Amino acid sequence: MEENISQDLTVGQLAARSGVAVSALHFYERQGLISSWRTSGNQRRFDRSVLRRVAVIRAAHRAGVPLNVIGELFSTLPDDGAPTQEDWRSLSLAWRDDLQERIHQLQSLRDGLSGCIGCGCLSLAECGFVNPNDMLADSEGGALMFREKKHDLT
Repeated sequence: MEENISQDLTVGQLAARSGVAVSALHFYERQGLISSWRTSGNQRRFDRSVLRRVAVIRAAHRAGVPLNVIGELFSTLPDDGAPTQEDWRSLSLAWRDDLQERIHQLQSLRDGLSGCIGCGCLSLAECGFVNPNDMLADSEGGALMFREKKHDLT
């Protein structure tokens, strides 16, 4: 690739412009979410379009979309150039159902927690919050979910 320093960013510049740590950018690159090229002096350079990709990664990650899912959908985009508004629309629609399901699960968790605190039962055998659907019935008794693991310090 031809060197064009005025249009390309160093990893430090990309970090400063995107608000993402250099280590996170390296991680994103190892995961295949962004890419760089090397100058003749072996310095890493990023196309300016990577700024948009990083912004999309941050927005999706903030919405709770796992990085592997982001990567799967990024693989449907062209490697060169920034994701367009239409690309973002397609990506966000793909994540919408998953986000809606997680919202429903969190609301159920919130409602169950309120009920548990309200009733004060803390019956670990029957509590719908600590032991949903009596999933611990076949296990040994006691507060299984709260047992601490012993670590060998020797």
